[in-house]
Amino acid sequence: QVQVVESGGGLVQAGGSLRLSCVASGSIFSINAMGWYRQAPGKQRELVAGFSRFGRPVYADSFKGRFTISRDNAKKMFYLQMNSLKPEDTAVYYCNTDVTEVPGANESHYWGQGTQVTVSS
Repeated sequence: QVQVVESGGGLVQAGGSLRLSCVASGSIFSINAMGWYRQAPGKQRELVAGFSRFGRPVYADSFKGRFTISRDNAKKMFYLQMNSLKPEDTAVYYCNTDVTEVPGANESHYWGQGTQVTVSS
């Protein structure tokens, strides 16, 4: 089994910054891809940024220039640095990982429980 846990959310004023963290633990042979998603009240979950299967960072257009994704492979941790936050960035932010648990196994997908980000105006 794999656990994915996000942290770092909170309340911040508009224009401020937050750094979210995501850690994956458990039976992990490899993390093949991952993504940060968010879901605002009444809206669908959307991709913010992630790492592709080739290890390249990818960003949804809306977040390019403000958000930066990074990773620490040794710690199985991923980060989302969010700058110049706006009230419309208020949402629950989720981490998703595509994991191979043992060599040769099918890929599994795991979500964290989410971390709330609230941006006040």
